[in-house]
Amino acid sequence: MSRKLAICILGVALLTQAPAASAQGQGFAETTEVVAVEVPVQVLRDGEPVRGLTAADFEIYEGRKKMAVTGFEVVDLEAPATAARADAVPAAARRHFLLLFDFSFSDPQSIARGRDAARDLVLGLHSADLVAVATYHASAGPKLALGFTSDRRQVDTALESLGVEDEKPNDPLRLVLKRGAGKPGRPLQAASPDTIMASESQGYAAGSADSILAYSDQLNDSMGKSDLESQKRAVTALTRSFADLAKVMGSVQGRKHVVYMSEGYDSRLIQGNTEQTEQDEMATSSASGEIWNISSEDRFGSTKTMNDVERMLEEFRRSDCVIQAVDIGGLRAGAELGSRRTGGNDSLLQMARGTGGELYENLNNISSAMQKVLKKTSVTYVLAFQPEKLKLDGSYHKIRVELKNAKGMRLVHRPGYYAPRPYAERNPFERLLEAGSRVLSGEEAGPMGVSVLAAPFRPSGSSEGGTSYVPVVIEVDGPSLLEGMQPGNSPGSPGSPGLPAEIYVYAFDSAGAIPDFLTQTLGLDLAKVEPVLRQSGLKFFGHLDLPPGSYSLRVLVRNGTTGNYGLRVASLEVPDLAQALPVLLPPFFPETPGKWLMAREAVPAGEKQAAYPFMQRDQPYIPASKPVLALGEPAAVSLVGYNLGPGDLQVLTQVLSADGKEVGPGDIQVLERERGTPDRLKGTFRPPNLEPGEYLLKVTLTGPNGPAGTSTTPFVIGKRAG
Repeated sequence: MSRKLAICILGVALLTQAPAASAQGQGFAETTEVVAVEVPVQVLRDGEPVRGLTAADFEIYEGRKKMAVTGFEVVDLEAPATAARADAVPAAARRHFLLLFDFSFSDPQSIARGRDAARDLVLGLHSADLVAVATYHASAGPKLALGFTSDRRQVDTALESLGVEDEKPNDPLRLVLKRGAGKPGRPLQAASPDTIMASESQGYAAGSADSILAYSDQLNDSMGKSDLESQKRAVTALTRSFADLAKVMGSVQGRKHVVYMSEGYDSRLIQGNTEQTEQDEMATSSASGEIWNISSEDRFGSTKTMNDVERMLEEFRRSDCVIQAVDIGGLRAGAELGSRRTGGNDSLLQMARGTGGELYENLNNISSAMQKVLKKTSVTYVLAFQPEKLKLDGSYHKIRVELKNAKGMRLVHRPGYYAPRPYAERNPFERLLEAGSRVLSGEEAGPMGVSVLAAPFRPSGSSEGGTSYVPVVIEVDGPSLLEGMQPGNSPGSPGSPGLPAEIYVYAFDSAGAIPDFLTQTLGLDLAKVEPVLRQSGLKFFGHLDLPPGSYSLRVLVRNGTTGNYGLRVASLEVPDLAQALPVLLPPFFPETPGKWLMAREAVPAGEKQAAYPFMQRDQPYIPASKPVLALGEPAAVSLVGYNLGPGDLQVLTQVLSADGKEVGPGDIQVLERERGTPDRLKGTFRPPNLEPGEYLLKVTLTGPNGPAGTSTTPFVIGKRAG
């Protein structure tokens, strides 16, 4: 199966508000977008988080103007409910940890030990925390090994792969490095992040430390000799690269902690020579007028480099990024031989203090050392306000949050936010982070109309349980997919590159792991397909392979030219189909062929296409993701199940409102039953007298031996003609 294609918006969120669903067209919801700024705030007293505050306790200002607080939420990571529902923590309140390994100013042995420390740190994080892994070298710049993810197995894989030459990732969003990451031969199953990390961290693959050494040598060879001028150039490269990294990180919602694993650069490049003997000699030469014996940079440091460092730190502060510096040289065993980088500790301390972070040194258990930081940030108050006449120009806006009656309390919050920029002006890294952040948020958003249908089937020819074949049918409203196309990219224009429709599908289990995913970009020739898109839209068929469990299915569709998008979230239960228990899949409503522009996932050469699952008497049909039914008119319906048992089946049908309240009975007439694996029942459904809108169809089958399965599916009643 082909899984190919392309890291979030810090502070500024496009909040999608969906009023009553549109009951016309394809059943897509009408949406409007409101630009809002979300500000996570921590309140401390004597270093401890303060609980029990309300929206009335806060005031927020943009510049000198007091803004109305339009949204307020409290997230307490130590509350039992939060621990149980980590995925319910809003994006703006989630802590992000970027594990950044510095190959430019660190010895390979220290990098290897820093990796051990990082693994210990991840074990101590909250399940709602997101972790990314990156490397840095002056000759290559920052490289993202893994984007911010909740999947601890992927973090473990990324840490184990440090120093391994980059391969083209299967997942363009870098949420997954390795599908089904874990020990070879072990079945993938849901588990807590702590259990996963503990079981995976019993040692690195043989030769991995050697690979780090080889990688470091390769990079250092490209830098030339480590003389003073080379060091200055290396520090300048670091400050510029880190400033760019910080600016991109500004597009990630929530507070970011850059866990900087390094031995630091020589602080004498900035501060000058701090050795007292040499300072005394330079002072004597100055007093005697022998200024030719004094190097200004040796005595006072490099003003230019100092300014570069300060600009870098300011960019981190603006982006709400805190550097937690870990002196990995200090992690060495006391008897270990090897040179110690001069002044590196001072430079690490400067970077940490300059952003509100801490320096960790001579510690072999970073997880315990950082518990104080985790404690301080365990309670977050998320304030939201709507700016007036915000221009989408990427400009920086200063903000200030104040607390009424704040005696003895200290507020920690970001000093401002960047306005969004037009999608065409964002670099690929920003687009990548943005898409990944939306997927991880688990919150439906976006003006593009998207509907999703997914159901588990037993793989063809399999009589055992284990992994299920899960077809995913995605419908994309054509007009909203085309929205915002500019001249030169417009449908049918000469030289138009067409429309890249990006599709991302990820299945998150209860522990935040991603057992399987699907991504693909469809290049649509608008000169040929515009009429179909305008009339209906795009329909995509793909699949996932999932073990039994409960999943949050997140589907993001994005116009790769305009950035217009739609994110939909669906709950999915995958039963163990090997068990002799009845299972009824959601009712499927076949559609008339030719309605949509159809696309199916690509299959790599040599890989066999799976059998198409939606069949009736050897005839394939296309199910609707969210069927639109006409009031009073019968609609074809297909009921599919496993282990339904012999004998006649009775069908009980109920119609529920979108929020699950019973509206009334429905009417399904079964016309025929095709016994097999699975069983298939062909019938018709006649909806009761309903107002236009969204509903749920609940179907229960009962056989001679009792209940044979219950399932639900959404549907829409269209507007009455005239």
